[in-house]
Amino acid sequence: MNSSLSFRCCGSRNLLRRYVSTTTSTAKPTPSPSSSSSPTSTKRWLGILFVTAAAAGAGAYIRSSSPSSSTLNQESFTKYSLVSREPVSTTSSLFTLRPRYPSGSNYDVYEDAWRIGVWSVMFKQPQLQIGRDYTPLPTTAATSLSVDEENDGYLRFFIRKDPFGEVSRYLHNLAIGADIEMRGPQIECVIPEETREIVFVAGGTGIAPALQAGYSLLSREEQQSKDGDARPRSRIHILWANRLKEDSLGGESDTPKIVTQRSSWFSWFGSKSSAQVTLPSDTHEKTTSLIVKELEALKSQYPGQVKVDYYLDEENRFIGKSDIADAVQPHSSTEDSGNTKLILVSGPEGFISYMAGPKVWAQGQELQGPVQGVIKELDLKDWGVWKL
Repeated sequence: MNSSLSFRCCGSRNLLRRYVSTTTSTAKPTPSPSSSSSPTSTKRWLGILFVTAAAAGAGAYIRSSSPSSSTLNQESFTKYSLVSREPVSTTSSLFTLRPRYPSGSNYDVYEDAWRIGVWSVMFKQPQLQIGRDYTPLPTTAATSLSVDEENDGYLRFFIRKDPFGEVSRYLHNLAIGADIEMRGPQIECVIPEETREIVFVAGGTGIAPALQAGYSLLSREEQQSKDGDARPRSRIHILWANRLKEDSLGGESDTPKIVTQRSSWFSWFGSKSSAQVTLPSDTHEKTTSLIVKELEALKSQYPGQVKVDYYLDEENRFIGKSDIADAVQPHSSTEDSGNTKLILVSGPEGFISYMAGPKVWAQGQELQGPVQGVIKELDLKDWGVWKL
C-alpha cells in the first residue's frame, strides 16, 4: 500500500466443504425377541419400536421444517425467498430477496454493517455445497422497496450470470419464490470515521460495492451532521467501466472525456503512448439501466458529493492513468489534517490486476498483495489503496 495511513479493511472468499462422516460403535446390539418369548413380551417389544420410530419421525419433521435462524448471522445459514429477478442487461439481473421467516433483527444487522463500510453475504449452492459472496445494494430513492419491506429485511443484489459460475447460474435458474440460503454479513472493507474522500474504480458488477461505499460514507456523515458534528462534506468519485453499452444504458459522465486509444484492460495490458481524441457527449437514451438509476438517485440524495464517470470498451473509452489522476485532485472542502483518502478497486480479477495489481493467496487466505498496475504508476502517497 502506497500510504502511511492507518485503516483496516478485510476480505475473504469462502468455500463450503462437503464432509463425509462415518460412525462406529462398540456397544452390543440389542437382542431381538427370541422365538421362545411369550406373546406378551413380543407385543411389548413391538410397541416400544413403534413409539421410538414415531418419535424419531416427528423430531426429523420438526427439525426440517424449522429455520436454522430467522436473523442473518455469520455462524449459520438463513433462508431467504426470491421475490423478483429484473434483467439489467442480457447478462445480468437485479435480485430482490426477503427473509423466509421475518425478523425485526435483520434491519439492525444491516444497519450495523452499513455503518462500518463495505459488506457482503454468502449465497449457498446446495447441490454442490459451495458458496459465493455477493454485495447487497443500498436503499436509494430509485429503490422500489416500501418502508415495510425495508423493515422486514428485504435485500437486493446485482448479479451477472457467469457461464462458468456454478452459483450465479444456479441463482439465475431459480423460480420466483424459491428459497435461497445466505450467511453474513462479512465485512469486506472498514471505512474509517475520518474518511472524507473515496475514489472508487469499478469494473462490471464491481459497481455494487461502489454504491455501498458511497451510501456508507455519506449516510454516516448525514447522521453525524444531525448530531451536531460539523465536518467538511465528504465526496466519492466513481469510475465505472463496462464492456457493453447495455450495462450502463443512459449513463452520462460528469467529467468531459479525453480518451486514450489503446487496448482494453480485458487484454491485461495497454499501450503507454497513443493519440488522444475528444469524444462527443452521449446522445440521450430513452431507456435507462436500473443500476444507472441507482447511481442517479444517490447523486440526487447527496447533491454535489457524488460524481460518476462511465467508460465503455465498445466505444473505446477506458479508465486510464489520467482519469484516476484527475479524480484524486484535492478538493478545498475536504482538505484538512484529519482527512483519510481511499482508493477502492472492485471488479473481475483481470480488472483489479490491471488497475492495482493482483491479490495473492498465502496460508489459505486471500491477501491484498503489493500495489501495482496503473495506480502504482501514479505514486499516490496520500491515498490508501484497497482491492475488493
